[in-house]
Amino acid sequence: MPKTLPPAVVPTRRPIPWRHFSPAMLSPKRISPAVVITVMAVLTLVCITLFMTLGLRGNLSYALNLRGIRVGAMLVVAVAVGLSTLMFQTVTANRILTPSIMGFDALYILIQTALVFALGSSTLLTAAPGLKFGVEVGLMIVFSALLYRWLFTGGTGSLHLMLLVGIVIGTLFRGFSSLLQRLMEPSEYIVLQDLFFASFNQVEPLLLGISAIIVALVAAVVWKLRKSFDVLALGRETAINLGVDHQRIVTVVLVLCSILVAVSTALVGPVTFFGLLVVSLAYQMVRKFSHAALIPIVCLLGAITLIGGQLLLERVFGFATALSVIIEFAGGLLFLYLLLKGSLK
Repeated sequence: MPKTLPPAVVPTRRPIPWRHFSPAMLSPKRISPAVVITVMAVLTLVCITLFMTLGLRGNLSYALNLRGIRVGAMLVVAVAVGLSTLMFQTVTANRILTPSIMGFDALYILIQTALVFALGSSTLLTAAPGLKFGVEVGLMIVFSALLYRWLFTGGTGSLHLMLLVGIVIGTLFRGFSSLLQRLMEPSEYIVLQDLFFASFNQVEPLLLGISAIIVALVAAVVWKLRKSFDVLALGRETAINLGVDHQRIVTVVLVLCSILVAVSTALVGPVTFFGLLVVSLAYQMVRKFSHAALIPIVCLLGAITLIGGQLLLERVFGFATALSVIIEFAGGLLFLYLLLKGSLK
């Protein structure tokens, strides 16, 4: 007569006693990425809703249209800068490098200074926004594509060489800009100073629409390449051994980074350390460095930072300073912290 097996005992999960509870259990790295993305998406919608509705007076349609343009500009910049920094750090295998640190912002300032010096501030301010936007984007894409491809696709790149070239090129551009600024009229320089900081208050709706389309197309390509980014993060030799065409993928990634940063900078101005700040926080929110989770988290975190920060700046601090100044200050402190911590490898 066959023996009957005793029924399986299903262990019950006992609640954790409060004396064994630790705040580390609530760390984002112990939470599923899907939950983190959902929570951040809700926070983004809350920030947008509050920004669009708080303090509405007078002509509601005009106010909503104006605020909608500002929200759209912040969303475009958040996605563009966040994705470009994430891809750039994946390619360079370093957590402190960003496209802006490599001289991109210095090039933007040089372009603006040269245009004002050669054509005058009146010509620059009255020029067709689409033409000015196209010239700036085109020059920055050509420069960055040539520089980054030379640095990162020709054999094993040296991090010290990357930093040295970025610092030298940035210093060279700033030196030319400073020389031209000293030679121009004081009234011209006053007009030029307004272009040196990111501003979301004076964005052309047409340029915003063009930028949104470009960023959306690039973001779709980035999402399609998310698995390739996971392989690239393992290193050049490992990626090649796993069958990835390293040089082709890196070239595509660098072109995409160039387009995103050029569009963002030409639309609102330079934001040097914003990408470093957002991506560094995103890495702390995921258990695994999977780009399928990092990509949406970086975009949502960037949107929360810009929209929520602008909301606090307007409603709590009464426009005491510009949001870009606060972001640059916090990002600069983070950059120095990462250097002192030993992240430069």
